[in-house]
Amino acid sequence: MKSDSLANKSFTEIRKKILSSQIPPHTRLKENEWAKRLGVSRVAIREALTRLLGEDLVVLGEKGGYFVKPLLAEDVHQIRELREILELGALRLAHKKAKKSQLEILEKICDDFKNMYSKGYHGGALEADMRFHESIVEFADNAKLLHLYHSSHIPLFHQKIGKQYSSMNDFEQTDAEHRKIVEALKAGNIELAEKILVKHFARGEAGALSLV
Repeated sequence: MKSDSLANKSFTEIRKKILSSQIPPHTRLKENEWAKRLGVSRVAIREALTRLLGEDLVVLGEKGGYFVKPLLAEDVHQIRELREILELGALRLAHKKAKKSQLEILEKICDDFKNMYSKGYHGGALEADMRFHESIVEFADNAKLLHLYHSSHIPLFHQKIGKQYSSMNDFEQTDAEHRKIVEALKAGNIELAEKILVKHFARGEAGALSLV
């Protein structure tokens, strides 16, 4: 396997473990240990860690080395602000452009979300939660906005934060808020949809900050 493919494999595997909280914050990611664990060269691991540094999932220690970055209160706050800017803009565009079939897709995602959390499949519920928000951005039908949304790594942080604090009560509130957003869009009430989305983000930020 080529070195770039091995580096990509290493990047994907380590990132998955960080996002699923299998590697705790502040843990040092030693090149030799990960090279042995994944059966690749230290060069491939170094390339993977450099990419993770670029995604802001790891940081460099004062004396060198890569460490899993803890999620700080300021990170949570800035992520909420960024999501509000991008997703409110996407919501307004989706309000103008979305077809009836796309709003039905959002309703189906809501049903998937409820089905997952009611059966205790929290990982599946979190995936549906992310899909709901990504779909709104997609239905804005603006390729540059969608690229900016993904390049900002909002889905990554959404996943990491969600895994830390999701509870049954949170799932139920999320379901209710998602459905109210869809109903507001169907009724053509963009002001109400925006108000609910802002409240949705604020509640998520408060929940995440309680664990930081």
